[in-house]
Amino acid sequence: MFNATSRPIVETKPTSRYPYRLNFYDKPPLEDITLDEFELFAIDRLRVLSEIESCHIRNRQPEDTKKTIGDQCKKYLPLAPGSGGIDTDEERRKDHIGHFVLRLAFCQSDDLRRRFVKAESELFRYRYGTDITSDREGFLKFQEFGWTMVQVNQFDDRDTLKKELKGLNANATSWFQVKWTQVPNLVERRRVILRDGWAFVPEKEQSSIIFQEFERRLEAALEETARAIQRFDEDTRLMPILKHLGEGFQSGMSVASEYTAAEGGDAVTADMIDDMAAKHWPMCMRTLHDNLRKDHHLKHFGRQQYGLFLKVVGLSIEEAIMFWRKAFRGRIADDKFNKEYKYNIRHSFGLEGKRTNYPAYTCQRIITQNQPGPQDCHGCPYRHYSPDRLQTALLATYGAQGLKLSDLPEIMNAVKHDHFHVACTKVYEVTHGLPSGTGLDGESVTHPNQYAAKSREMEQGKDGGAVKSEDAMDTTS
Repeated sequence: MFNATSRPIVETKPTSRYPYRLNFYDKPPLEDITLDEFELFAIDRLRVLSEIESCHIRNRQPEDTKKTIGDQCKKYLPLAPGSGGIDTDEERRKDHIGHFVLRLAFCQSDDLRRRFVKAESELFRYRYGTDITSDREGFLKFQEFGWTMVQVNQFDDRDTLKKELKGLNANATSWFQVKWTQVPNLVERRRVILRDGWAFVPEKEQSSIIFQEFERRLEAALEETARAIQRFDEDTRLMPILKHLGEGFQSGMSVASEYTAAEGGDAVTADMIDDMAAKHWPMCMRTLHDNLRKDHHLKHFGRQQYGLFLKVVGLSIEEAIMFWRKAFRGRIADDKFNKEYKYNIRHSFGLEGKRTNYPAYTCQRIITQNQPGPQDCHGCPYRHYSPDRLQTALLATYGAQGLKLSDLPEIMNAVKHDHFHVACTKVYEVTHGLPSGTGLDGESVTHPNQYAAKSREMEQGKDGGAVKSEDAMDTTS
């Protein structure tokens, strides 16, 4: 069928470790990696992938998604185009290592593999579209795709294939001959000509072949990784990190930084909490606060979740004791409070016991740990409430701040797909008069204190509570 003028794509073998910005991640990193690098490189990549997934669940427009990816990559995963240098090589090394760590974390279930492939493919598309043309062409020549380039004019005019090629795309003079199994999406859309198990793809569809090949290779690699990871020793230092990363992505969010109160910020006193809760608290903390005011008591996990949140908001130990003493008044006598509750408050501030200054709970921890029972009010309402109860509670809690019945379908759609942080982010946007997709400085909610701090900043018109980026995860919790 094909004469001698058919020409295979020629691959060249560059010598640099990371000669190109684009990467199919065919080979794992074969070097010593510190535990800090293993963890931090993965966390930064997870931040980017989580925001990509948030864009998908919120049906953001392509240009909005592209901007979000660009902004997140600048913050957490810069990858400059062009020839290598010291900084460029380190960026590409981080990109390479971070991908493979997340591959280990997300290979163990069909759902995680599917979501990982989708987010990674979107990131690859963004980089492909923003790469320098010469670098992109060099990368494609370097890859072994198994393509053959054919020209329409190499066929005899009597050949029916030539007529079919011209009929599908009269302007295309060059075509890629690939196995049809490599381009199922193009076959389904009837964008190719099929002949004897081969697909003939117009040159302008080259990017579609590349994207499908990226997905195909990554899917196969994840299945292979899932088989290999079973040989990992569960007692190693790596398994808690991988488990934590997997839980973070499964709950629909990246691993949040720990929050601390801003030094030198406005003092927060016990008598300010009622007003702040009504204006600035996310749903999980509003629920705890309202139940505390109604019942004059919270169970253990509720006190832990709310107490650590208030500590990071800015309550001093003295004000915290005053707040809880007043909140329990009428139900718990002062003597009992001093004996049974005061110690635990001081303990959470690192003033008793092991003297550990405990951080406030992240959204991931609230969603995945210490599941609430029927009589509990801790946890995440988006995760733990029934749909009817959640909708009623949202309107009752945030109706005065502008949340309407018409806002609920988008919120509940995010909840339905287990993207609880996206639902919370939507509530933040509505109650703060922000355009859809704005989020918290372009990011989704990953921490109750992040929500509260950004809300207070908007009210004050200045930068308030600060974030301490303790990116190292607490794998002991």
